[in-house]
Amino acid sequence: MLLADIGNTHIHIYIKDEVIHLKHNIAIKEYSEVEIYYISVNSKLEKRIEDSTKWKNISSKIDLNGSYNGMGVDRKALCLSHENGIFIDAGSAITLDIMENGAYKGGFILVGLKSILNSYKNISPALKIDMNYKISLDRLPLTTKDGISYGIIAPIKTIIEKHQEDRKLYFTGGDGEYLSSFFKNSVFDEKLIFKGMQTRLKGNELC
Repeated sequence: MLLADIGNTHIHIYIKDEVIHLKHNIAIKEYSEVEIYYISVNSKLEKRIEDSTKWKNISSKIDLNGSYNGMGVDRKALCLSHENGIFIDAGSAITLDIMENGAYKGGFILVGLKSILNSYKNISPALKIDMNYKISLDRLPLTTKDGISYGIIAPIKTIIEKHQEDRKLYFTGGDGEYLSSFFKNSVFDEKLIFKGMQTRLKGNELC
């Protein structure tokens, strides 16, 4: 069974225990004749997918105990991958959600790393820099590049640690592996959303 998670810029397809990341047009063109069960946060693509592919939208089947109205289906699927823990999807936005004994306990949304970085150049051309992904948080920076990189990562790390306690952190998303390196008791797994989808599909006897 093929699964897909449709985001704002990419379609992520789970195939043969691997995840491939494709632009919308390429994914639809290459996989239009293949049966795929998918979830989507991109309503603009719905009609096109319905008219030109054999894909089946299962977003309505991704129900999460305790979730709120308007919560993204990708976040719900992510939380369904394990009954306990903190789930962090670090993409264009950074979402954090907490699960306890299979029930959703709440969460929040932060701006993603690239968006924060891009905002600096709106303050001053002198702040248009690349991220230092090797930044150390153990000492204060002595350069503009390191100062900005520190200013981006340190607050994110602090707010996540505030809620971590003894919980395990589950990271996914484009910047998930990088962010997970700053924490103890953490794991990066780009298959988490698909594991959550499989849980619900099995519950609905679709696989």
